[in-house]
Amino acid sequence: METMITVQRANALIAESIRPLEPVSLPLSDTSGLVLAEDVFSHYDIPTYPQSSMDGYAFAFEEGKSTYVLEGEMAAGSNHQFQLKPGHAVRIFTGAAVPPGADTILVQEKSAIQEGQLQVNDLQLKKGDHVRPVGSEIERGAKALSKGHLLNAASIGFLAGIGISSVKAYPKPKVTILVTGNELQMPGTPLEYGQVYESNSLTIKACLSQLHIKTVEVLQSGDNRLQLHAMLAQALETSDLILMTGGVSVGDYDFTMDAFESCGVKQVFHKIKQKPGKPMLFGTKDEKAVFGLPGNPASVLTCFYEYVIPAIGRMMHSPKSIEIKQVPLEHDHQKPAGLTHFLKGLYNGQTVSLQTGQESYKLSSFASANCLAVFQEGETVFNKGQLIDIHLLPQ
Repeated sequence: METMITVQRANALIAESIRPLEPVSLPLSDTSGLVLAEDVFSHYDIPTYPQSSMDGYAFAFEEGKSTYVLEGEMAAGSNHQFQLKPGHAVRIFTGAAVPPGADTILVQEKSAIQEGQLQVNDLQLKKGDHVRPVGSEIERGAKALSKGHLLNAASIGFLAGIGISSVKAYPKPKVTILVTGNELQMPGTPLEYGQVYESNSLTIKACLSQLHIKTVEVLQSGDNRLQLHAMLAQALETSDLILMTGGVSVGDYDFTMDAFESCGVKQVFHKIKQKPGKPMLFGTKDEKAVFGLPGNPASVLTCFYEYVIPAIGRMMHSPKSIEIKQVPLEHDHQKPAGLTHFLKGLYNGQTVSLQTGQESYKLSSFASANCLAVFQEGETVFNKGQLIDIHLLPQ
């Protein structure tokens, strides 16, 4: 196990340790935000028939002809089939099949009807106008989307439109949040002396919800070695990702490292040269990832944004991460050398200013922040106007 490592090394070790989850076949309706695990091909020409793209009149185009005999109509969804006679036209609606014998659509705004005759008032009309040819969306056997494609609303609609009902994709991880501490009390109940309200599980669940991850179980353990071991073992049976909070230091009641060992979790690293979140622990067992996050609320949230989100992205074979920008610092800032500082900041679209209340137990300043300002470990003096990295927080 590596200990007291740089932020860059921590990110590299997590990336090396996590593999994408096994692909599963899912209904198309459940795949938003997932990544395709296979190429998808069309089984049909789409459209499967020549289709009108406008409301108007269909006929076989004849150069210079300005009147057609009007007969019947074709609505979208109609399976009525007939051969349109030369010199005749049929009323047609958007999406309807263009009948055999017709090859052109005249839009209704450029038409007139007089005594059962269609009058063509479009001097620019040419053969094939406003007809969607067979296979113009996609041809039978053609690749619709490639493996590795991130499924968004448009791609899901496209696949549905070519008749695909399910696809093989990399799934979202099943997550267990395991909070520890004798001092924790649920919100809504009175606090006794020495107790604090448990907020970390709600914070993490909200973060996961922003990533559209809903399969989340929350467990709570006291500072009890046997109880914590049993809960971690249970989580390893049911979840792909376990997020533990608290108990990652070296105090008499910090049992997270011990639980890792007893449950067979390989400890990859412990402690990062950063503030807040220095004592973070990370390990794996088989294909499961286990994070031992600090207990202080701001530390938990910082570590989630910096490390857990990219880990979830790797599990889903998706480039999930928070957006990074380089922007000028609003004011001078100094810090000691040796640790990377992630400070709660407010980005106004041009510059970044630091929030007051940077202590790791304070979430009030985090609640009004929209970024983390990153101050690298080797630097100590940062001047007003100097470009620094900021990590934009999901909103």
